Amino acid sequence: MRTKPRNSVINSRTIAVASLIAATASLAVAALPSAPPSLAAPATTAPVLKSPTQAVKAAKPAPMPKLKLQRVAPEVVLRRPIQVVFEPASDKRMYVVEQAGRILVLDPTNREAKEAPVFLDMRKQVNSRGNEEGLLSVVFHPDFAKNHFFFTYYTAMNADNKRVDVLSRWSVDKETQVAQPDSESILLTVDDPYSNHNGGTVLFGRDGMLYLSCGDGGAANDPLFSGQDLGSLLAKVLRIDVDHPEGDRPYGIPKDNPFISVPGARPEIWAYGLRNVWRMSFDRTTGELWAGDVGQNQYEEVDVVVKGGNYGWNAREGLHEFGGGQPGKFGSDYISPIVEYSHSDGVSITGGYVSRCAKYPTMDGIYLYADLVSCHIWGLRADKGALLAGPEVLLTTRNQLPTSFGEANDGSLYLVTFEGSQDPRAKGAVWHIAPAQ
Repeated sequence: MRTKPRNSVINSRTIAVASLIAATASLAVAALPSAPPSLAAPATTAPVLKSPTQAVKAAKPAPMPKLKLQRVAPEVVLRRPIQVVFEPASDKRMYVVEQAGRILVLDPTNREAKEAPVFLDMRKQVNSRGNEEGLLSVVFHPDFAKNHFFFTYYTAMNADNKRVDVLSRWSVDKETQVAQPDSESILLTVDDPYSNHNGGTVLFGRDGMLYLSCGDGGAANDPLFSGQDLGSLLAKVLRIDVDHPEGDRPYGIPKDNPFISVPGARPEIWAYGLRNVWRMSFDRTTGELWAGDVGQNQYEEVDVVVKGGNYGWNAREGLHEFGGGQPGKFGSDYISPIVEYSHSDGVSITGGYVSRCAKYPTMDGIYLYADLVSCHIWGLRADKGALLAGPEVLLTTRNQLPTSFGEANDGSLYLVTFEGSQDPRAKGAVWHIAPAQ
């Protein structure tokens, strides 16, 4: 969530709190146009920083369709839903993550459902007092059918009443298909000095490793300079092996992690210089890791996250030098975003997915992402880090604030929203995404 001064004006939807993920910002956005965001230089393993007008484009690709939404289980009451996930091999069981600490189960094809059974209620463990705190992400183990494990990432208070971010493993009862509430095994805790910028996606790559996005720890301007500090897990994407513990760790360090031999560096780090990644996902065809990184005062960005990549925070925001940040060198030192957009187009990015659903061939290869406040949903096409088409606004919701996207096993995509505001009492919804025609 993006905290605002009390007198800030967001837009005509009168959103109570300005965003799900970003930081303190002195912004007053009265009206947000639907013009596409600025183009940025392509992200590569040997990037060169370019101006927004220098985006690389190849032969003209297929046009991008406009989108339509159909609500899932419209009579089920959801409170601050911030993610939907599916267990492997079952698209009949959609798990809806509520920020306060509940996980509910829905059949996305059952429009007559009146309620959603509770899969896990972990509100006692979760600290959800801050607008950005709570149960932030859930993922099932790729071998769930055999081991019945799933993982959560949430904010909590430790025994010393200090804020921490927690990665845990849980077990599911094979008979009841409900999580065992006493099965939590904590794998990793990260000290978190402030209530905001907690990051918040846990997922598995096709390499079988678990990836986790951690924010820079909060406040404004990255005051601890975590972004460029390889000794800190904050402002990073982490990669660990949850199936092979090593020594005192309840997880292993993959031997090909990029900083494993760097003195003083945390070996869990996969990429760094990321302010507050709110939602990342793997393209199931190419294996690329896409991320929406929330900006601070002026720019939001879409990145393709690569091994050992440095994305520049807090020396820069998007493609631009960040005033008040630590000195940094531009050019090949930092990997450039695929695109950025300014705060005239939105103020808090929600990363999405590359569409790979066989039912919707016109959407194939389009990366979808959104903004929580402007409610735009954009699409773009890229190839190996080079922008091919877009970004283009494919849909602007009227009163639905996009908090997350979801992907079923068949590649179908879903949108998760707050309805009307971010008030804790406000309802939320889940929507199926399809081409408009």
